[in-house]
Amino acid sequence: MAKPNYSYEKRQKEIAKKKKQEEKRKRKQGIKDESSAEVRERPS
Repeated sequence: MAKPNYSYEKRQKEIAKKKKQEEKRKRKQGIKDESSAEVRERPS
């Protein structure tokens, strides 16, 4: 029986976590851009 490759599993878990954080950061950046655009438009 082959032994489990824990370092591979750990690396895959880290990659998934990083990807999720990056998507969250992009989503927050999009929200920030939209809200700042609204603030600029309203005072005019």
